[in-house]
Amino acid sequence: MNDLDVLKVFCAGDGRYGNPLGVVRDGRTCPDDASRQALAAELGYSETVFVDDPERGVVDIRTPGTRMAFAGHPLVGVAWLLDIEELQPPAGPVWARDDGEFTWITARPEWVEGKRTEQYASAAEVEALPAPPPGEGWLYAWAWEDETAGRVRARGFPRRPDGAIVEDEATGSAAILLTAELNRALNITQGAGSQILTAPGPDGTVEIGGRVRFAPPREPAAAAN
Repeated sequence: MNDLDVLKVFCAGDGRYGNPLGVVRDGRTCPDDASRQALAAELGYSETVFVDDPERGVVDIRTPGTRMAFAGHPLVGVAWLLDIEELQPPAGPVWARDDGEFTWITARPEWVEGKRTEQYASAAEVEALPAPPPGEGWLYAWAWEDETAGRVRARGFPRRPDGAIVEDEATGSAAILLTAELNRALNITQGAGSQILTAPGPDGTVEIGGRVRFAPPREPAAAAN
């Protein structure tokens, strides 16, 4: 697709890592629900965003299996790409800003659905977990690397029945949920080395930010077979 951008969201300081994101800049190329879901499944990214109105920031977020009202890493990525101050996912208005290095969005933790956080005793325990750990449901496994400094080691496991995404490299919505639970700013290292920054707001919102870079598009699964 000529209008497909592939981004890496929540990159490390050297530009490595980050969670891949597909962005279809012109949502009219996939006008119906079935074609959007089929493309999201074919691409195989944890999320793909369809931009329905680039000026107003109206977006449609899809995983390989379903439509989402809110997701953190897709909105950080599309905010960076469109360079606008407000996005309109189905969950509600999301404010965005860019400070030159990090792109930030402000969202409500109650928009995060179906995810559970679990604290482990050490970062080493989190790193030693199998992918995925036994059990059901979306698990955000985390431990303090330095509690005083707010540094966290985390890994995200969707544990969906289809097994399309075994481990999520960087999960904005789960980081928002953890920030709200702890009520403090966090510097999270997730996955192989992605970086997520967060801060709770005075009105119950959470601001989350990260570095975004362009990535080479991955060959769709159907074409690779």
